[in-house]
Amino acid sequence: MSSVREEGKDRIIFVTKEDHATPSSAELVEEDPNDPYEEQGLILPSGEINWNCPCLGGVASGPCGTDFKDAFSCFHYSKEEVKGSECLEQFRAMQECMQQYPELYPQEDEKVQEQEQSSETKQTSQDSASAETSGANSTSATKQDSETTQPNTEGSVES
Repeated sequence: MSSVREEGKDRIIFVTKEDHATPSSAELVEEDPNDPYEEQGLILPSGEINWNCPCLGGVASGPCGTDFKDAFSCFHYSKEEVKGSECLEQFRAMQECMQQYPELYPQEDEKVQEQEQSSETKQTSQDSASAETSGANSTSATKQDSETTQPNTEGSVES
């Protein structure tokens, strides 16, 4: 039999295999047109950060979500002349956390390296193919060039 536990604003429901065997009786709640977080973008009209924005790609709720929120909040609310210059520690903590989860947060240089390796492999195979083709053509082209570039000395008259 299922059990329900309340923790603050959350309601946790544990279900059994038997509970899953019967069709669901859950009712979907219609979207609230007055929801202040719905389709507002990253920054709400009030100037607050919308942590539910899909543009964050879930990074605000991942294992480094707290570090991300600290760093981003610091930057967003920064009043320094160089915006965010006082947030180095928060960004360092976020980066250290993300390095612990490389499968969730791949480094940009890793992505670039993978792309470069992929394009180098394609370029090498294209170069090999074009070298084979141009190698055969260059021999005959060189022979033709040497025949046509001979100076014509017949009929030259010195003045």
